[in-house]
Amino acid sequence: MGDKKKGFQLNEKQLGYLMVLPALILIFAITLWPVAQSFYNSMFDYRLNDPTRNQTTLSYQIDMERYADNYFFYERDIESLLSEVEGTEMEDRIAEIQTQIDEYHQQIVTSDNLAEQYAIVDEMVTNFEPVNDNDLRYGEISNNFSEEYTEILESATEDISEFQMATDDEELGEQLASAGNTIDQLDRALIRPNFIGLSNYGKYLTEGRTWDAMWNTIFFTVVSVFFELIIGLAVAIVINRAFIGRGAVRAAVLIPWAIPTAVSAMMWSYLYDGQFGIVAHYFHQLGLISDSSILLSTGSGAMFSVILADVWKTMPYMALLLLAGLQTISESLYEAAEVDGAGKFQQFLYITLPMLKSAILVALLFRTLDAFRVFDLIYVLTGGGPANSTESVSVYAYQVLFAQQNFGEGSVLSVIMFLSVAIISILFIKLIGSDLFEDKKGKS
Repeated sequence: MGDKKKGFQLNEKQLGYLMVLPALILIFAITLWPVAQSFYNSMFDYRLNDPTRNQTTLSYQIDMERYADNYFFYERDIESLLSEVEGTEMEDRIAEIQTQIDEYHQQIVTSDNLAEQYAIVDEMVTNFEPVNDNDLRYGEISNNFSEEYTEILESATEDISEFQMATDDEELGEQLASAGNTIDQLDRALIRPNFIGLSNYGKYLTEGRTWDAMWNTIFFTVVSVFFELIIGLAVAIVINRAFIGRGAVRAAVLIPWAIPTAVSAMMWSYLYDGQFGIVAHYFHQLGLISDSSILLSTGSGAMFSVILADVWKTMPYMALLLLAGLQTISESLYEAAEVDGAGKFQQFLYITLPMLKSAILVALLFRTLDAFRVFDLIYVLTGGGPANSTESVSVYAYQVLFAQQNFGEGSVLSVIMFLSVAIISILFIKLIGSDLFEDKKGKS
C-alpha cells in the first residue's frame, strides 16, 4: 500500500496558543483597545467645547457649513465698511483685505476637490438646512494654502481691531467690529491640525495638581486597604468559628458591601453633616473632633471621612476573601500545635498567617486596584473637595474629560491611571507568583 499523506497537524504548543487566542482577542478588545484609543487622543489638543478642536486631525480641514454661513455675512459687512471708510486712510487697507480674501475664496469654490462639495453645502446653508453628514461638512485643504489663508485672515483681524481702537466714530467702530468678527469666524472655519505629540504628558507630569491628586490617591489607598485588611482579617476569624447564628452574622456582615457605592456615599454624607449628622454629633461629643462641621469642611476631616466610609463599605469584601482562605486550613494543624503547647497567638502567628499568605496577597491585589481607581465614593461624598484635598486621579480625570470636555488632556490622566494600575498589578502578581512557586517547591 502506498503511504498516505498526513494532513496538517498542530503540535501541543501551537494548540495551546490557539486555545487562548480567543481570550487574548477579548482582552485586547475590552481593555487594551480603549487604552490605546485614550493614548491616541492624548496626543491631540482635542476639546469638544471648541469647534476648531472638536475632532482629531493631522492635516488642515475646512468646516464648509461654518465657512459658507459666515462668508455671506462677511460680504455684507465688508461692502458696508468700504462705503463707510471711503476717502479715509483706512480705505486702501480694507480694500486690500477684501481683494485678498476674495482671491483665496475663489480658489476654494473653484478647486477640483471642493467646488462641488461647497456648492451643495452653500445651497443647504441658504435654505437653512443643517449639514449633518461630516463627510459633506468637512473638506481637506492643502497645508500651504491653509497657512497662507489663515495668515491673511489673522492679519486682517488684527488691522481692523487696531482701526476700531483708533476711531472715535461710534457707528464706524461698530461696523469695524462686525467686519472683524466675521473675518475671525472665517478663520475659525479653517481647522488646524491639533496633533501635539507628548506635550500634554509634559504638562501634567510637571503640574502640582496632578501630583496632589496622585498623593491623595496613594494615601487613600494605603490607609483604607490597611484598615480593611486588619479589620477584615479579624472579622473573618470570628465568623470562621462555629457558633449559633453564624449564618445570620455572615449575611449581616456582607450588607455594607451589597449597598451600591453611590447610595453608600450619599448615606454617609448625611451622617457626616455638621447640623444633623449623627456620626458628626457623636464624634464631637466623644472629643474626637473639635467641631461637628469639620468632617466635610476641612481637608483632613474630609479625607478621614472618605476613608472611614470606604472601610465600612468594602471591609466585608476583604473579610469574605480571607474567610475563603481560612477554610482551606486543616484543623489538624491547630490540634497538633495545641498538643505541642502553642497558644492562640502562636497558632495565629505560625499557622494562620503563613497559610493565609497567598489569600492575603490576592485580597490585597483586588482591593488595592479597586481603591486606587476610586471615583464614585469621593465624587458623591466630597466632589474632590474641599480645595481638592480629596481629589483622586480618577476624579481629576473626570473633571477634565467631562466637566471641561477636554478629551486630549483628560486622556492623559486616564493613561497615567492605567499605567499606575498596571505597575501595581505587576508587583502584586510577582509577589503572588513567587509565593505560589515557593509553596509548590516546599511540597515537592
